[in-house]
Amino acid sequence: MQRLHLVFGGELVSPSKNQFKNVDDIHIVGIYPDYAKAYDAWKAEAHRTVDNAHMRYFIAHLHRLRDEGTPASPTEELGV
Repeated sequence: MQRLHLVFGGELVSPSKNQFKNVDDIHIVGIYPDYAKAYDAWKAEAHRTVDNAHMRYFIAHLHRLRDEGTPASPTEELGV
């Protein structure tokens, strides 16, 4: 099974919450084939923005969002 990871981030409303200030400004760093590469990308962005306490970057485990054993939705079956 392929284990894809999405690295993304942006400015938060408050450093104590995980709510983005402006969803349109979310920075998509990229999708990576393994956690190690995703971590390296996350770390680079986190270090680049370390002076802004409101900036946060996250790693989303895309492979956890899809269970191959669950039937596809009708929309997915149509390729939409």
